Amino acid sequence: MMKQLIVGDAEHELTITRRILERLPDEHMAWKPHEKSMTLGGLATHLINLLNWQAAILHSPELDMSTVSGRREALQKREDVLSEYDANAAKVIGLITECDENKLSEEWTLRNGDYIILRQPRALALRSFGLSHMIHHRAQLGVYLRLLDIPVPGLYGPSADE
Repeated sequence: MMKQLIVGDAEHELTITRRILERLPDEHMAWKPHEKSMTLGGLATHLINLLNWQAAILHSPELDMSTVSGRREALQKREDVLSEYDANAAKVIGLITECDENKLSEEWTLRNGDYIILRQPRALALRSFGLSHMIHHRAQLGVYLRLLDIPVPGLYGPSADE
């Protein structure tokens, strides 16, 4: 039962995240709303990277951020974002589907070298560090689209543009 809920939750969140990525305008991928903000393309690329982190939660007992390579170049085309997103989302769903409930209950650790950032059951880490983190940045992407006057899709119901 727990696994069915996790798979359904992940599939739903990944599907609606794709809806917002479908609205990315190639001509504004280098735009950012503030000097401290990521670019539109950088934020979309970060969403893809979060799928890699979700896969790491399901695949390995820990993720050590000190071993993760530096920030990657932001993708500049919606088509490239969607292609990589789709491949990574399919990988995450496949990994969740392959996990049994015992593995989902096992402890998972997020660290930066010797410093422990988070230690939780794998299912909870997937939800908090993986999906909720993605939802947070998806919401930022919605604000970016609104500021660029691009219709924002409804995610949990209709938006003001639908």
